[in-house]
Amino acid sequence: MKPFTSAPGFVLSDPKNRMFLWSFLIVISLVCGAYLAGNAFTTKEYKQRLARWGLIYKMPLVKSHACKRQCWPSGSDALPEGVVAKTSNLEMRPLWDSGKNNISSKHPLSLLAIAVGVKQKEIVNKIVEKFPSSDFVVMLFHYDGFVDGWKNLAWSNRAIHVSAINQTKWWFAKRFLHPDIVAEYNYIFLWDEDLLVENFDPKRYLSIVKEEGLEISQPALDPNKSEVHHPLTVHRAGSKVHRRYYKLKGSGRCDDHSIAPPCIGWVEMMAPVFSRKSWQCVWHLIQV
Repeated sequence: MKPFTSAPGFVLSDPKNRMFLWSFLIVISLVCGAYLAGNAFTTKEYKQRLARWGLIYKMPLVKSHACKRQCWPSGSDALPEGVVAKTSNLEMRPLWDSGKNNISSKHPLSLLAIAVGVKQKEIVNKIVEKFPSSDFVVMLFHYDGFVDGWKNLAWSNRAIHVSAINQTKWWFAKRFLHPDIVAEYNYIFLWDEDLLVENFDPKRYLSIVKEEGLEISQPALDPNKSEVHHPLTVHRAGSKVHRRYYKLKGSGRCDDHSIAPPCIGWVEMMAPVFSRKSWQCVWHLIQV
């Protein structure tokens, strides 16, 4: 009899037995490797199915920005700083000048935009001449297509001319006065062509607008020369600015408790003046 030892193991002294053992171990290793590989493939497929069914959450792979930059294809690198411009303006430049070396004036400018027809040329000329060229950029929307009919006016060459047949000023404004294009202008006068400006001073008007903090406003109408549709828009003698209209008798009364048009908060579409801040909102509301 062979005594047991306390150490685990066994001893094979016969060479044939040792060869058999090595062969047996190799077969077992191959079988286990095949099983583990198959099991790994089955587990991966099983997890993918569960993820597709929404039963488990698949954590997204997080890659560093350094890796992204290294993996970018040639030509897709980020543009250098200063190449992308978020805003523009209506400043005219000659074809041979890129404008890169020009130093833009820091003098504050505003924009006067009017929808015009050549039949109202005389009135429009008087309007534009009221606005000093040092403070205002002029833009004409020609709804009748007759652009050449304005060439004999002294200011015509410095004005921006846009032509489209039978379109309204709001149609033009939506397409050519995007907030990013007019971002450099402090105020936008979006006027009709038939306004009389004998007693109007643009610079004084804007000084009142700034003093009162008005975002959307309009000049008051002369009741003796203008067709009045809303009493709130009529000039009030002895008043620099007014925001309310009072009617204390009859129907449709307006008093200090009124909070809606036509008693308060009303600006007509014929002569609105928008601040840069308000135009960024109003432009998105124009539905034409």
